[in-house]
Amino acid sequence: MMTTRKEFDLGLEKLHNLLIEMGTFVENALADSMAALKDVNVEQAKIVIAKDPQLNQMEEKIMEIGSKLIATQQPVAKDLRSILSAFRIASDLERMGDLSVDVAKVVLRLEGQELIKPLIDLPRMAEIVQLMTYEAIQSFVQENVDLAYKMAKDDDQVDALYGQITRELYSLMMENPRNITQSSLLSFVGRYLERFGDHATNIGESVVYLVTGSRPDLNV
Repeated sequence: MMTTRKEFDLGLEKLHNLLIEMGTFVENALADSMAALKDVNVEQAKIVIAKDPQLNQMEEKIMEIGSKLIATQQPVAKDLRSILSAFRIASDLERMGDLSVDVAKVVLRLEGQELIKPLIDLPRMAEIVQLMTYEAIQSFVQENVDLAYKMAKDDDQVDALYGQITRELYSLMMENPRNITQSSLLSFVGRYLERFGDHATNIGESVVYLVTGSRPDLNV
């Protein structure tokens, strides 16, 4: 017969594996939506949108496993924080998936158009937040507080790029009113990526909470 501790550890391992799976899913969804944006590939964008329910199912599974652990094992202290952190991280990852879908929906609205400028800073933003997502999940699995705090520095880069993109798009609007609609849509993409980074930083906060018992504010 399995001991209570072993049951709990196996449950936590399932949560960790699902969070890793969610993180990989989110990284791929963003990469695919940005590739679709670069080529204004509507069919690729539709695939990103169609896959999103899979991410929701993973989040629901995490909630189910965690809730069962709380009900049957009655964890306290760090064990309880592990589950609560998993819940919050899953929620952040689900929102990041939604933001990838939002990028894909911009592609649908751009159907048939040529981009008004080559995409340079938006893909750079996407690369940074993808790396943040991977490192955020690794910081949770490894309980690595230093890696968690790195999220704040990475997010500063994302915010700076977003500001630069916004200024450039505003200039394009001023130069030619016909650029206004597409510039606005590309600005939305920048905003979605900026929020994506905020959610990755939230995961860093959850890791610090898991390890130390207190939650810092890394989104400053």
